[in-house]
Amino acid sequence: MGPLPRTVELFYDVLSPYSWLGFEILCRYKNVWNIQLQLRPSLIAGIMKDSGNKPPALLPRKAQYLTNDVKLLRQHIQVPLQFPKDFFSVILEKGSLTAMRFLTAVNMEHPEMLEKASRELWMRVWSRDEDITDPQSILAAAEKAGMSTQQARGLLEKTSAPQVKNKLKETTEAACKYGAFGLPVTVAHVDGQTHMLFGSDRMELLAHLLGEKWMGPVPPGVGAKL
Repeated sequence: MGPLPRTVELFYDVLSPYSWLGFEILCRYKNVWNIQLQLRPSLIAGIMKDSGNKPPALLPRKAQYLTNDVKLLRQHIQVPLQFPKDFFSVILEKGSLTAMRFLTAVNMEHPEMLEKASRELWMRVWSRDEDITDPQSILAAAEKAGMSTQQARGLLEKTSAPQVKNKLKETTEAACKYGAFGLPVTVAHVDGQTHMLFGSDRMELLAHLLGEKWMGPVPPGVGAKL
């Protein structure tokens, strides 16, 4: 028997484009590296409030940088990411509370569906400029991810259940306890130590911590097409 897989947690919110980039890279590597990837749906608004941080797009120079950065990363990481037309409305007004509660319910009842459901929500808001605050949009994403209409409706109804609300709150608080001030946050548990890495651009450092080989954002033999 080889060494046991190391646990790697990814805290993310589908409102965060950089979370999508980190998510896709880790999903590509989860069967390449000796890791157990645990997806942790969290609420970026709660983390920003807890840490006193503010969205980088509120600073004009950062906003301009983000626009250019995303264009380059779209090509480099091969994720079809583009800004919604009404960016500030999506980020600052609509938010992602219902979507993240929905993914929390998915994780609680059908964890095997979480990766696909998360990806479909990102595709809607960050690739096709569709509204993920609309319940019908969430249902459509869930069905595209492979859920039955009945399954999807049942999970959507549970977004108002106390246990789902509390679970999302607990996961968000866990990210804060690790030191999160934004998302994505990757937490690696290696040799009895815990390492928190912020952002989607720390995967080479993660490989170093794990003693694994970094082969770029699209490792050979792993398809990147979404």
